[in-house]
Amino acid sequence: MAAFLHVETSLTGRRWSGPSLETERAAEALLQATGLAAPVCAVLARRGISAGEAEAFLAPTLRDSLPDPRRLKDMERAAARLNDAVRSGEKIAVFADYDVDGAASAALLSDWLGFFGRKATLHVPDRIREGYGPNVPAMRKLAREHGLILTVDCGTAAPEAIAAANAEGADVLVIDHHLGGETLPPALAVVNPNRQDESDEAPNYLCAAGVVFLLLVEAGRQLRESGQRGPDLLQALDLVALATVADVAPLIGANRALVVQGLKVMARRTRPGLVALADIARLNESPRPYHLGYVLGPRINAGGRIGRADLGARLLSTADPHEAAALAARLEELNTERRNLESAIQAAALAQAESRGLDAPLVWAAGEGWHPGIVGIVAARLKEIANRPALVIGLDGEAGKGSGRSVSGIDLGASVQRLQAEGLIEAGGGHRMAAGLSLTRAQLEPAMARLAELLARQGAGAGQARGLRLDGLLMPGAVTVELIEQIEAAGPFGTAAPAPRFAFPDVAIAFARRVGENHLRLRFSDGLGAHLDAIAFSAFDSSLGPALMQHDGARFHLAGRLEINNWQGRLRPQLRLEDAARA
Repeated sequence: MAAFLHVETSLTGRRWSGPSLETERAAEALLQATGLAAPVCAVLARRGISAGEAEAFLAPTLRDSLPDPRRLKDMERAAARLNDAVRSGEKIAVFADYDVDGAASAALLSDWLGFFGRKATLHVPDRIREGYGPNVPAMRKLAREHGLILTVDCGTAAPEAIAAANAEGADVLVIDHHLGGETLPPALAVVNPNRQDESDEAPNYLCAAGVVFLLLVEAGRQLRESGQRGPDLLQALDLVALATVADVAPLIGANRALVVQGLKVMARRTRPGLVALADIARLNESPRPYHLGYVLGPRINAGGRIGRADLGARLLSTADPHEAAALAARLEELNTERRNLESAIQAAALAQAESRGLDAPLVWAAGEGWHPGIVGIVAARLKEIANRPALVIGLDGEAGKGSGRSVSGIDLGASVQRLQAEGLIEAGGGHRMAAGLSLTRAQLEPAMARLAELLARQGAGAGQARGLRLDGLLMPGAVTVELIEQIEAAGPFGTAAPAPRFAFPDVAIAFARRVGENHLRLRFSDGLGAHLDAIAFSAFDSSLGPALMQHDGARFHLAGRLEINNWQGRLRPQLRLEDAARA
């Protein structure tokens, strides 16, 4: 297919591609059948939505999309055991992972138990001292003091730790979404849509908080069948939405409805922890998926990365606004420290990865003393730069801990799990888009070579040259706040549902100025009187910023995502500029 607008190499070195002929025809059919705006039809057509499906797709509901919890193995047993523990007054502990998904999962259970006047003991492992997932000493200690332990966002790959808890007389419920091995841990129940013996119909796209939500739905159903009632779970959807986006879960199936409805709950500002965090981050508009993934999520993660591991879960669980404000302030400090560490590690990792070549099936780097709480973020940056799966490893003496991020269509978690099964690493696992591992310094080179081979078999590195996919053409005068709101109704956008991007052909730069350290703000015109504002973040990290600043009257094709700029209560359309080419 010819390059879109004939842009073979843009200012950022990308080839532009547009919708296929089939997609254009489908969009035209949608336009005629529904009367929706043409850009909305373009987005729906790209996602394969027919005219008959459009109305329901644009207004997703949990009633229509939420899977039956009982379709998951061990679900009924887990819910019954949880209800029994609440009725009998048994002591309950929650062992949660240290990321946003784990924190939100723990907060979901805290909210639910609080409705019955119960409080669980929370344990979040320290990333440095304890590592990922349940460990024998912590589980043994919890089991001596509690009759029931729930592991959330972890546990599937921890048979020894769970056996240790069993030996002390405690029951363990594993509520997880990470890839399971051939043998399940000896828990009373393992609720995980990604366990190997699950059916093909299992909602394997859910994050852990989504699985916990299904557990609580089933627990509520069992309570109603016995004549009791539980809390209104819809009020907890803000936590599920936050975890779904922050954990890079694909925005398909029930996840769409969970995020759409969760954003509505979050906009009501009823959870003190999220209110405090939004205020300290100066979030003065209704939250969107971008804010969950790039504003709130990193701050909640900061505690688990370089501070106290339980700060995020405590923030999301607290009902005290004063405690929430203090926790949010501490997380903000840690996030600033995290950014400084990240900048230094990223520069070193990128230089190392470039020396190996960014066109390989796997982009990786390893360095002495690189903080294990930062390597995952840097891996995500390398993935974005190279459009390849990326892995970054921090070495400490003879030991190394790494974290990786993948691209669409490449299952990184399964490949890392294969490394462990082959004895090439000490431990490892994850899911399709993210994984972690532990290895020795001697294992590093052989493991990375084997991982690159496994990823290449899935197609990593083949046909993955940088490109920019566009949904169509627009003119500045056509862009309104109302149009952007209609396009956003086709979302939420994120993993497996990329945000729509449009090109503005042959426009003139009315003005351009540098803002901050390396951002660019500009206004462009079609020459017929219509203007549109644009912002290009990190524009001066490439040739994009200098070329547009020094345009000398030249005309350009501009491309990016539409968004609503909320400045002091005034809503205005703007383009999040991502690329440009000379017209």
